[in-house]
Formats: sequence, C-alpha cells, structure tokens
Amino acid sequence: MGGGGDSGAGGFYDAALNKRQAMMGKSGPSALIKNFRVFRIAAFACIGGVLYGYNQGMFSGVLSMHSFNTHMGEYTTDETKRGWLTAILELGAWLGTLLSGFLAEVLSRKYGVLVACSVFILGVVIQATGVSAGHNSILAGRFITGMGVGSLAMIIPIYNSEVAPPEVRGALVATQQLAICFGIMVSFWIDYGTNFIGGTAETQSDAAWLVPICLQLAPAVILFVGMIFMPFSPRWLIHHGREEEARKVLSSLRGLSADHELVELEFLEIKAQSLFEKRSIAELFPELREQTAWNTFKLQFVAIRKLFQTRAMFKRVIVATVTMFFQQWTGINAVLYYAPFIFKQLGLSSNTTSLLATGVVGIVMLIATIPSVLWIDRVGRKPVLTIGAIGMGTCHLIIAVIVARNMNQWADQAAAGWAAVCMVWLFVIHFGYSWGPCAWIIVAEIWPLSTRPYGVALGASSNWMNNFIVGQVTPDMLAAMPYGTYILFGVLTYLGAAFIWFLVPETKRLTLEEMDLVFGSEGTAQADFERMAEINTEIGLTQILRGEGVVTASGSDAEKTKAAESTEGV
Repeated sequence: MGGGGDSGAGGFYDAALNKRQAMMGKSGPSALIKNFRVFRIAAFACIGGVLYGYNQGMFSGVLSMHSFNTHMGEYTTDETKRGWLTAILELGAWLGTLLSGFLAEVLSRKYGVLVACSVFILGVVIQATGVSAGHNSILAGRFITGMGVGSLAMIIPIYNSEVAPPEVRGALVATQQLAICFGIMVSFWIDYGTNFIGGTAETQSDAAWLVPICLQLAPAVILFVGMIFMPFSPRWLIHHGREEEARKVLSSLRGLSADHELVELEFLEIKAQSLFEKRSIAELFPELREQTAWNTFKLQFVAIRKLFQTRAMFKRVIVATVTMFFQQWTGINAVLYYAPFIFKQLGLSSNTTSLLATGVVGIVMLIATIPSVLWIDRVGRKPVLTIGAIGMGTCHLIIAVIVARNMNQWADQAAAGWAAVCMVWLFVIHFGYSWGPCAWIIVAEIWPLSTRPYGVALGASSNWMNNFIVGQVTPDMLAAMPYGTYILFGVLTYLGAAFIWFLVPETKRLTLEEMDLVFGSEGTAQADFERMAEINTEIGLTQILRGEGVVTASGSDAEKTKAAESTEGV
C-alpha cells in the first residue's frame, strides 16, 4: 500500500500499471466486472472475515442470556472469570496469528485456509457438544476457535491479494473489512432473535445460546468445502517452483490465453517479487536461505527480532505496535464484547431492549466503514485517524458524565440513558470510518519491501494481544468504576490522536524512498530497488515494459544459466 512515485520501484510499477491499464482499462467498478471470476473467488474467501466478525460480536449477546448464565455459574457472575471467558478467544487468535504465516507458506494459502477452518470447526464442536462439561468445554472450545479465527484473519487477505490483479487488489482486500463488519452485525441480530427461544428468561432454553454458537458451523463448512475447488495462489506456486501451474492458474483467473501479453507481464512481476524475497532472505539471513519447513518457521521470529536492532526500523516498530495499542484501547472491543451489559448499565433494564440496541451497533459500524474504503486515499491517514480519535474520546467523556450523574437513578432518567446509548452508537460510527480500517493501512505501508511481511505480523500480534487484555479487564473495570472506565478509554483515545498527529508521518501516496527519509533509514528502499531492478532485467520484465518484445519466463538456455547462477544457494 505504500507504492507510487516517479522513481525507483515506484516508477517501475507505475510503468507496469500503465501498460496493464492500456490493455485492460482503468481500475474501479468496470475493472471488477472484467475480473468478475476473481471477484467471486475473493468474495467467497471473505466468508473467513464473516466468521471473524461473527465471533467478535456473538458472545456478547450469549453472555447476557439467562440460560447461559445458569449453565456457566460463577463464570458469568464473577467479573474476572467473565473476562477470561470472553478474552480467551483473543488469546487463541494471537497464537493462530503467529502460526498463520508458517501455515500459509509451507502448506499454501489454500491449504492453510482448510487447516484454519478445521481448527475453527473443532473449537465450535467442543463448545456445542460439551454442555455437560460446563465451563471447561466453553473455555477450551473458544481458545481453539480463536486459533482458527486468527489464522483466517491473516491468511484470507493474503490469498485475496495474490489472486487479484493489481487494478482491483485494493477493492478486494478491503472487502475483508466489510465482511468482518457484516459478521458483527449478523451476530448481534441472531442473538436478538434466539433470545426469545423458550419464552421468558426463567424458562429460556439452552438452545437460545447454543444456536448462535452452532450456526458458525454452516459458513465454516461452506468455506472449507468451497476452498477445495479454489485455485492455488499464483504467487505461492511461483515461489515454490511450480511455474507452469502458476501460468495456467493466472490464465484461468484472467480469462486469457496462457501466452497473452497481460498474463506474461503479471507472471514476470510475481516471479520478480519471489526472487527478490529469496535474495533478501539470503542476504539478511543466510543460514535460513533453504526453503525447509523448519527454516520457514524460524524465519518469521528471527526477522521480527531483527526489526528491533536498528534505530530506523525500531521507529517503524513503535508506529506499528503503538498504533495497534491505541486502536484496541479506544474501547471498541469492550463495546463489541460487552454491549448488552453496557446498555443495561446505561439504564436499558430489559435484556431484549439491550440486545436490540446492540443490533444497531452492528448496522452503524457496517455503514460507517464504507466511506473510508472509498475516500481514504484522497483524504489521508492522519486527518481521518485524528478526527476519529477526537470524536471517540469525546463520546467516552460525555458517557462518563451521564453515568456519573445518573448511575443511581436510571429508572427516573430514561432520557439520560438513551442519550448515553446514542453516544455509544456515535462512538462506533467514529471508529468505523477511522481506526477500524485506517490503523491497518498505516501498519501495512510503513515497511520496506524486504521486511513488510514481518512488520505487518508484528502489528497484528500487538493488535490481538491488546485485544485480549481489553477483553479480560473490561468486566472488572465496569464493575469497579462505572464511569471511570469511560474516562480511561477517553483519555487513552485522546492520547492516540496526539500520537498520530505529532509522531506518525502522513503515508498517503508516499513512495518507499520517501518513507525511508521520513523514518531516517535512507538507503534501505534504494538497496531494495536496485536488487529488484537487477531481477527485472534478468527475467525480461524490463524489456517488456520498454516495448522490446516478450521474453518468456522459460527464456533461452543462456538466460536459464544466468538465472541459476544468480540464485544458486537461495
């Protein structure tokens, strides 16, 4: 997401994009229509995003159900244990995120999704069939489900970005964020509907909470079965030496013949990126240059550790991890995980009414996310994040004032309660257009090409760990300091606005060279670009862009010898 510009690799990829657009047309809705097969594949894969969002929202309604409280006993009456019951999913997701890069690289993106789905399904089955085991089955099942969710949340965007042509890649990857919001919205309304199973609270059936849990199986099974018939990622195939298969997959995805110039152009671009990654690893981590499973597993941890060893990279580490810290400490997942409890605390005494208000949260978040997807590249990251943080912080402080003045008289102050509820809805709107999508954009685009996968993984790890902590401590905070909780979230959100405005550079349309200058690591991007330019010339991509004819990926015997010598030992 950090490309562009007139020089270096930015200029090279602009030339590639211009040539592609000359043959296929501009990006936008028309490009999605021309690439409708790819759009269908990416939209189907986004079922993984729906599962992620569904899990984010579903358990909040389940926690408020009388039959579930009866089943779980002290785990829903003790605030600390309730926090563990909720947050253990995020702990599992954190572990799943750490393992997802290894799975996606060793098994392929396609089979990585199948493994993640299997883990997810196992976790749901343990929750649904271990009713007699009490809280232990729910805890174990949610941890395992979290591992599946964390893996899907990382692998699906990688898969979508690698099957999509560049002119629609941003739109298809952004579909994942909309899928997550859609899953959250659906989960809230399913909770609202199943809350009526069994009649009154006292006669409510266990089906009221088992149905929302079990319904996850349907999309997970559909995703598992459907992915069996999905193509492999062309990028993964090329990276693992299956070039002819990759060419056939690209030809099928683009609806063009295998020898079409557009297919050849994209094939060589992917091959260049693969060779670049291999040579970067060989230079930075020569002991891990062989593509064994064990080396792949060690690489992500060794590479992340290296990010802390230079001042320029450490600045980027701070931006990525602290941005994700503030994203979670806006309190968004406190709302998503405990919305019914929050609304009850704000005076909505009826569980049905609080679940209804929770359903509105899902709707407004989905709607608020759409403008950001459309206009973030025009407005910029810093203004959107700063304005969103100020808006969220202000909502928190207004809620704190309302709670402080009315916490012991909600029955007589219904209007004040609804005013606080409206502030929660407004808070979610501010998050939806700002910190929801934009924090991830910042984390993705600040890194040089050679370290981007590991930098993004580090940011994701910070996100899930802080997500876990927020989910764990929120019940205790709401019980111990009903209005102080909102003050804390509000102050931290204002600090997040200050951090973004004063310490994080604007990354909109910056070239990678300019990103180096901003972070004080001059030469990192230039070295990457020089290596990439050498590879582009070696495999014939530069010649195609200059209009000197098509050089096939197989090339002449002399070219094969040169390529073999240059990559020997990689």
